[in-house]
Amino acid sequence: MSGISAAMVKELREKSGAGIMDCKTALGECDGDLEKAIDFLRKKGIATAAKRAGRATSEGTVQSYIHMGGKIGVMVEVNCETDFVAKTDDFNEFTKNLAMHIAATNPVGIVPEDVPQSVVDREREIYKAQVLEMGKPEQMVEKIAEGKLNKFFKDSCLMNQQYVKEPDKTIADYLNEVIARTGEKITIKRFARFQIGTE
Repeated sequence: MSGISAAMVKELREKSGAGIMDCKTALGECDGDLEKAIDFLRKKGIATAAKRAGRATSEGTVQSYIHMGGKIGVMVEVNCETDFVAKTDDFNEFTKNLAMHIAATNPVGIVPEDVPQSVVDREREIYKAQVLEMGKPEQMVEKIAEGKLNKFFKDSCLMNQQYVKEPDKTIADYLNEVIARTGEKITIKRFARFQIGTE
């Protein structure tokens, strides 16, 4: 721990958003290696999120975002455990960034289970037709179509999407980081995205 300078802690705080003590611990555990310390904090965030999974989230906020001169609008409900956390800058920054991300990426649902079965079936049929059109053998069609469907879920479901401001992390990663910093369970409950000229 003695080789960990205040400048190193400050840099890790700026890069990770984690608290001072968490940054000191991470740097100590990783022998002052900044990249390893960032990974350490990310893993810790996932562990914290898992520990809090059973908690009730009855507080939170509804955040809105209007983009492109009123052509796109988003409302998102994000819940947490206490009113105290709901009022923190960290929580509110997360909800604002989330609303902007939804405006930019237009997700189909929060998780793959939210995607209507009719949409899944339609996508699967399209992928099968594409694979057959490519002249692939019949026995490979199902497997390739399933791979394409998994990519569809990755691109179309909010939690799996790469965060537009930091593409090296997913929305799930970003959420876990906020959970680790606030020490509370946070859930993305629902969202609605409106765009002029679409239904």
